[in-house]
Amino acid sequence: MTITEDKILELLKEVKDPEIPVISLVDLGVITGIKIDGDHVTVNMTPTFIGCPAMDYMKNDVIEVLNKHDITNHTVNLNLDTTWSSDMISDEGKRALKKFGLAPPPVHNNVIEDLDIIEHAECPNCDSTNTTLKSPFGPTLCRSLHHCNNCGEAFESFKPI
Repeated sequence: MTITEDKILELLKEVKDPEIPVISLVDLGVITGIKIDGDHVTVNMTPTFIGCPAMDYMKNDVIEVLNKHDITNHTVNLNLDTTWSSDMISDEGKRALKKFGLAPPPVHNNVIEDLDIIEHAECPNCDSTNTTLKSPFGPTLCRSLHHCNNCGEAFESFKPI
């Protein structure tokens, strides 16, 4: 098998976020670099926030997938060389978040001028933006809690970061 960056990314789509098991680390934007030097593969990962408790689990899952596909000469790095942003979530990742019941974050092009950006998330159930922020603090640091005034459902939103 010829190892390419695209092939490694395809393989790493098997690794899911441990808190949101419908989205891969590739689609979440956590895989921030792949370097191939001969038969050695280096994978760089950037946490969604500093101190993310899931990073060791994700790193081990990446190693497991590489080994499973006979890519045993590898290095997996956790680093902050790239600043993670919710804009790094792929379109496929945003669809997976919505299907999971989480409102995907809006695109902000790395410019967040005030927190009003989290006020009116799009309801993942009915697509209405007639929503109310109930709490900027969800079950994890990257989520907020909302209520849809259209369909009456409560939902979580992935915060723009």
